[in-house]
Amino acid sequence: MRWWDIDPVLRMERELFPEDAWSRGMFWSELAHARGPGATRRYLVAEEDGRLVGYAGLVTSGDQGDVQTIAVARDHWGTGLGARLLTELLRAATAFECTEVLLECRVDNTRAQRLYERFGFEPIGFRRGYYQPGNVDALVMRLTDPSNSVAGTDQGTARPGTAPGTDMGTDNHG
Repeated sequence: MRWWDIDPVLRMERELFPEDAWSRGMFWSELAHARGPGATRRYLVAEEDGRLVGYAGLVTSGDQGDVQTIAVARDHWGTGLGARLLTELLRAATAFECTEVLLECRVDNTRAQRLYERFGFEPIGFRRGYYQPGNVDALVMRLTDPSNSVAGTDQGTARPGTAPGTDMGTDNHG
């Protein structure tokens, strides 16, 4: 993800997460920490035919990674794009030498939970009232050894169920 992606990302963010969408400033702040030798973030976008269809982000601190966001356009749900985005985040976590990756997801988002479980994430707790408004709990999940979850995947080859022609914007850090 680069600065010129922020406007289309914000449009998708507001469509998918209207009650708790990130602001422009939040994305700018995250991207400011995603480049150079001291980078602690990895944000990427997926485009199809020049249209943004997904984005994802990871923050790291020491040997721990935290998935900040994964979003897929509604017309791409069920195509495998979420799995591809998560794969790229786990590759980044491995490159950052993370030994574990955490994430939160709404307790009522069972589709996302199934995706995370396929990658080896396990529930470890709850954050009560984490999502506002609505006071919805977050399920906290953890993956140990993210490098093991992406072993054997081929970055250049779409896995079965992946949206054909989807280009992952995977800009290197340096």
